[in-house]
Amino acid sequence: MTLALTLPSMGTSIENYTQSANVFPILSQDEEVRLARRLRDEDDIKAAQKLILSNLRIVISVARGYKGYGLPQADLIQEGNVGLMKAVKRFDPERGVRLVSFAIHWIKAEMHEFIMRNWRLVKIATTKQQRKLFFNLRSMKKGLETLTPTEVDAVAEKLGVKPQEVVEMETRFSGRDISLDPLTDEDDDNSYGPSTYLTNGTEPSQELEAKQNERLQGESLEQSLASLDARSRHIIEARWLREKDTAATLHDLAGELGVSAERIRQIEAKAIQKMRGTMVPAT
Repeated sequence: MTLALTLPSMGTSIENYTQSANVFPILSQDEEVRLARRLRDEDDIKAAQKLILSNLRIVISVARGYKGYGLPQADLIQEGNVGLMKAVKRFDPERGVRLVSFAIHWIKAEMHEFIMRNWRLVKIATTKQQRKLFFNLRSMKKGLETLTPTEVDAVAEKLGVKPQEVVEMETRFSGRDISLDPLTDEDDDNSYGPSTYLTNGTEPSQELEAKQNERLQGESLEQSLASLDARSRHIIEARWLREKDTAATLHDLAGELGVSAERIRQIEAKAIQKMRGTMVPAT
């Protein structure tokens, strides 16, 4: 299903667009779940549009965090909106989380992709220390003003580089375009670019599942699984201990076990809580 929706016009002013986006009310969790179920079960495009419009302000907020890259805010917002639409399409209302918590990963992923496509950079870092300087200097500066000698010395000491390198890097930030691609393919020490730090290429939904998977691993995993009843263990194994492309969804298990997806979610949550209580904490 493709979400072909009409969003507020960007026009010529980000301020006007922001005002238009803020007109749409923030949904309660119950409203969000109801609309998401309508989208999932009935392909209700109007429900999808309400979910998207209520979260446009989140995209604007995230886009502000990327001002330092020198790209048009309007373009970043448009890309973020694409991420929001992808998130709405994939959102599972039975997981018990708010849409914004899920969507923000997709919004950032689309913005990162846009930055990588459009931000051309000169070769600015030939050592690991200089690359660390590049990726930290912007956030360490308190404003747009040039660093004072004292501030230069403080940054250099904290990042383990020479004061002269801090000054040179700050100068390059003043308007130069830099390449996001790896700086060279001849030497591992010089094969990193900003793209390495922007995204690891993993889909946000996969990343969320991977984190959940990690929390269930450890030396006492098998012992914890053994503490579960047969149905709970089957659900945990089907949901989290299979390869990602074969992992069962809540609806898969609901059909298999003859109960609702919500009931599967409840059993899963209770089983995970029980396992946490029996597993030895990782050191």
